[in-house]
Amino acid sequence: MISLVLSFVILVIGYLIYSKFTEKVFAPDDRQTPAITINDGVDCVPMKTWKAFLIQLLNIAGTGPIFGALMGAVFGPIVFLWIIFGSILGGAVHDYMCGMVSSRHGGSSIAELSGDYLGIAAKWAMRVFSVVLLVLCGTVFVTSPAGLLEKLTPDSLNGTFWAIVILCYYLLATLLPIDKVIGKLYPVFGVLLIVMAVAVMGGIIFSGGDYTIPEISLKNLHPAGTPVWPYMFITVACGAISGFHATQSPMIAKCIKTEKEGRTVFYGAMICESVIALVWAAAGVSFYGTTELLSTALKSGASNVVYDISTGVLGTFGGILAVAGVVICPITSGDTAFRSARLILAETFGLGQKKIKNRLLLTVPLLAAGGLLTRFAMANGDGFQIIWRYFSWSNQTLAMIALWVITAYLLRCGKYRFGSLMTAVPATFMSAVTLTYILMAGEGFNLSAAVSYPAGIIFAAILFIIYLIEMRKKIY
Repeated sequence: MISLVLSFVILVIGYLIYSKFTEKVFAPDDRQTPAITINDGVDCVPMKTWKAFLIQLLNIAGTGPIFGALMGAVFGPIVFLWIIFGSILGGAVHDYMCGMVSSRHGGSSIAELSGDYLGIAAKWAMRVFSVVLLVLCGTVFVTSPAGLLEKLTPDSLNGTFWAIVILCYYLLATLLPIDKVIGKLYPVFGVLLIVMAVAVMGGIIFSGGDYTIPEISLKNLHPAGTPVWPYMFITVACGAISGFHATQSPMIAKCIKTEKEGRTVFYGAMICESVIALVWAAAGVSFYGTTELLSTALKSGASNVVYDISTGVLGTFGGILAVAGVVICPITSGDTAFRSARLILAETFGLGQKKIKNRLLLTVPLLAAGGLLTRFAMANGDGFQIIWRYFSWSNQTLAMIALWVITAYLLRCGKYRFGSLMTAVPATFMSAVTLTYILMAGEGFNLSAAVSYPAGIIFAAILFIIYLIEMRKKIY
């Protein structure tokens, strides 16, 4: 319990202190943002700071800080450390910089920014990679809430029914101006999400000793012996660092009224998401008592685990409310995943988005692809797990690329040494994580640790050396 309290405190301190260092490196000024200079009434719309914060939180939260945190908790309370420091030093910096650099480039996507700072080949690679990731995200964020809703409703309203309902909602949310659906519903849902997380945590803490939250330890408690490196750093994505956020921050970068709102909106939302991830990681290890029991429960599906924890801790009524909050989380990221994909394709083909027919031209094929993947996930027993694993790896790979893009931006702006190191160090770390994982994982090349570990380290070292060479060129 002490470790969990300290974890929350460190996250708060990280926001109060390290976010200011991050802001100082970027140096926001009084220039006008896209919400003012473009203001197209569809995607670039001025919003109040608190509303932009809650929308950003729901955009990035998704299933990741809940399902990912529960699966990460199978490694034991060591997962708390990754959530804390991954967020403060990596994820929150990543989200802030992506949002702010996008704002200075007229709300450009991470794919377009890649072209500006890493070259034309990187631009096209990121265009394809980003859209694929976003469709995978949208699929994950259809199947998981559909499974939860199926548990709360009569048998006639099965998972397929709810998947169709969710996809229909995605169509509306992707097509309509951001202030019509997202801008009106998300602030309410954001408050509910936070309240539900607090309720679950309160139920664990004030259970009268029924649940015990273990203290942080460096010991790997995974029952299958799965190594912490690199698996835990891929499994827990959205609660620590996530490339998906690089696709979402530019969306809200189109809505902030001044650059000085960025620290609250982007860095603050990531810290808040990490608090949610800590809650669910702690709930997972304490509710089941051992990582063996948690791992066994997860084999029946993460949705079942969420339902069991919620009803077990808060009772039937409270559990339904908690699950409702968890359902909102992925749905309110799935719609913005498809919306981001639409915007990236619009940039790619130079297709203006003020006319609804142009939005339809891009949205319908995206949702059709998501629908086919959803059908696959629901028709196969392990379909969701397969899509989740590929989503997790591509998610972290995108985060790695986004951090290198921001590092190149900072170097071009004359932010040498500490300034660019702020993003170069986590970029190097994630480079090692992503390559090592895809070499070792069964869905990758399935190579041995003896091959994968050195390869990941060498790859990361090469990229860091290239960074040092480029920095030296800029300085001298």
